[in-house]
Amino acid sequence: MTAHAIGSLVVFLGVLLALAWPLGQYMARVYMSESLPLERPLYRLAGVRPDEDMDWKQYAWAVLLFNLFGLLAVYAIQRLQGVMPLNPLQLPAVNPELSFNTAISFASNTNWQAYSGETTLSYAVQMLGLTVQNFMSAATGIAVLVALIRGLTRRQSPGVGNFW
Repeated sequence: MTAHAIGSLVVFLGVLLALAWPLGQYMARVYMSESLPLERPLYRLAGVRPDEDMDWKQYAWAVLLFNLFGLLAVYAIQRLQGVMPLNPLQLPAVNPELSFNTAISFASNTNWQAYSGETTLSYAVQMLGLTVQNFMSAATGIAVLVALIRGLTRRQSPGVGNFW
């Protein structure tokens, strides 16, 4: 191992350890349904009342609608690829079947890819569609897990928190 590689590893681990405590505190506050100052303007803008407790049916509908929006966004981005920027190879729109298959795959967090990314998808589609959906589908899974834990541990509240 070279000195540069060792130095990079030490810096990476240092940054990781430095961020672990504040990120852990932030995540704990989020999981405890505490509204944070940075999020309040976003909630107001979206019309979300974070202090409202959802029952499991409302929470499930919110999850399904959120995933449907992500699925439709990834589908649309692929279908509009030919007219989007960051397409230096001038790739045409992805065909409807492959677009639908890819959108379903990324919305369900299976990420099954039936194409060669570099010759089928432009940079914009990969960045705005697939990368964002990779994060959002995993975040949705975490939100469902937190709701499950809340449902199992809460005694006084009939709700499971607020998905948003």
